[in-house]
Amino acid sequence: MRLVRGRADTPSEDRAATATMLARAGATGEEAFRAWTPHRQVAFGRRDTHATDYDRACRAARERGYAVLERSVGGRAVAYTGSTAAFAHALPLEDARRGLTERYEAGVDGVLVALHDLGVDAARGEPENAFCPGDHSVRLAAGGKIAGIAQRVQSGAALVAGCVLVDGREDLVDVLTPVYAALDVPFAPDSVGTLADAGGPTDPDSVCRALERAFLGDEDDPDVRVAAVADLVRADEA
Repeated sequence: MRLVRGRADTPSEDRAATATMLARAGATGEEAFRAWTPHRQVAFGRRDTHATDYDRACRAARERGYAVLERSVGGRAVAYTGSTAAFAHALPLEDARRGLTERYEAGVDGVLVALHDLGVDAARGEPENAFCPGDHSVRLAAGGKIAGIAQRVQSGAALVAGCVLVDGREDLVDVLTPVYAALDVPFAPDSVGTLADAGGPTDPDSVCRALERAFLGDEDDPDVRVAAVADLVRADEA
């Protein structure tokens, strides 16, 4: 198992590092996990790019100081404010046609374990008209959506990835409202929740460490090898 830490210098390098994790899992059979705080950005899904006013959605994000990316895993637009935690779990596969649902469920379970470890009361599901709607989401027990899970499967490996909204609810609503309006996708501002809303941590680094514990257990396990994200960026450039 490889545990990757750190953030690359740019959003595109960050994405390349995660892609390298996935490629290595397929080529070597080595599982890898990464939790980090992404740069300020809005990541659009494939369906978003086909919207009539996609350019207007991108402009709304950029006007508010967000980089614009298009991600390969599914779902609708997701905003990362700079206080959002993200994770990516690269898993080698023997048969890419099997285990899709089980991997999604394991991803949700891992997020719930991490949040409960942090003292946050959360549960499966999401409110109506949430951002990036999907069947594999996590919401505050008494509030909005705080996490979503996506998955990408390729020959030999799968990537289970997600985000956890830590703080900055007003910033999230400020950018998601015009973005979803341009995409003509229903969105309710009060469907957004953050850990800070529930009295949880406001430091994304502490959330990243909790995600590592939930998915990997003890980092001192001799089977866990810690690597810097810069190493993956250099590998991608080689």
